[in-house]
Amino acid sequence: MLRSGANLAKSCVPKDLAGETKIGKYEIIMSEENSYFDGSVIEFFGWSILSVLIVSVSLGLATPWAACWFYKWKTSHTVVEGRRLQFNGSGGSLFGHFILWWFLTIITLGIYSFWLFVAMEKWKVKNIAFEK
Repeated sequence: MLRSGANLAKSCVPKDLAGETKIGKYEIIMSEENSYFDGSVIEFFGWSILSVLIVSVSLGLATPWAACWFYKWKTSHTVVEGRRLQFNGSGGSLFGHFILWWFLTIITLGIYSFWLFVAMEKWKVKNIAFEK
């Protein structure tokens, strides 16, 4: 957990600094044992196959919904600092973004496609919260 509202990666802190430590003006509380992913390979394989089937059958139109189901599974099995995450995004919301991103990619002759990954990650992170 990082206090002071900054976004400092935990990987920047040397491994021998266990527990609570200060780096400059930022106080970091590290506890790797409270952060984990508890999904299984079988579940991952199942969700992957289901997502591919849905996208294939719908000729790509259901991609936002399949992506959201997969993100929801992945996020619901992630625990950070002892708190489980939840994904609140919807396929309908993502579909609207897909249309916008597709349009921007077309009118910029593909140049916007370099920003798609970042736009998608921002949308995903915006829709992730801790469970209550």
